[in-house]
Amino acid sequence: MTAKLSGSDLTLIRGERCLFEGLSFALEPGQLLLLEGENGSGKTSLMRAIAMLLSLESGEICWNGEPVLSQRQEYHGALVWLAHRTGLKGDLTLVENLRFENALRPQNRIDIDEVLSRLGIGRLKSLPVRSLSAGQQRRVALARMLLADVPLWLLDEPFTNLDRNGRLLVMQLVEEHLDGGGLCVMAAHQDVSVDALVKRVSL
Repeated sequence: MTAKLSGSDLTLIRGERCLFEGLSFALEPGQLLLLEGENGSGKTSLMRAIAMLLSLESGEICWNGEPVLSQRQEYHGALVWLAHRTGLKGDLTLVENLRFENALRPQNRIDIDEVLSRLGIGRLKSLPVRSLSAGQQRRVALARMLLADVPLWLLDEPFTNLDRNGRLLVMQLVEEHLDGGGLCVMAAHQDVSVDALVKRVSL
C-alpha cells in the first residue's frame, strides 16, 4: 500500500552540519508522526522540509505516492502549518485574520463563532491581534488550523505559550483530526498522549 505521506532517504545539511541523513518515514491517514530530539537537533528543519520550505540535499518526499516537487500547488493546498511564530497580522482583528486565510486554502463549513468559543477566544474577536497575549494568539492560530479543510497538519511545538488546559485541548483536537482520517506531523518537547497510532522519528 502506498503511504499518504512519505519521506525516503532524506538528508539535510545546514552550514557545515548534517542534521539528518538517510531518514525515512511513512504515514497513513489517522496516524501521527512525532519528531523528537533536543533543541537544535533538526526537528523544525525537517518540518520545514516536509512543508517544502527547505531544500533537501538528497531524498524525496511524496504525497499520494508522487513527489511533492511535481505537485506543489496541490500539496500546499492539502496542508496547514502551525509554526513557532503564528504569522498573524497584528493590526487586523482576530476575525479579519481568519477571513484572510479563506483565500489561501479550502475551508471547513464550520461556524467561526463555534470554533472561537471552543478555543475560549470568542470574546476577543473584535480586538486587534497585537493586543492579545501570546497564549491567546496561539489559540487564534489553532482556530485558523481548525477552519482549514485539509488532511495534513504540520505542528511545530504547538504547545508553546499554552497553559495546561490549552495543551490538553491541542491533543484533543489532534485526536479528532486523526479520527476523521487526517494526518499530523508534530515536533514537541512535551509528552504527547493521543489515542491514535503514533510513529516516532528521533533526531
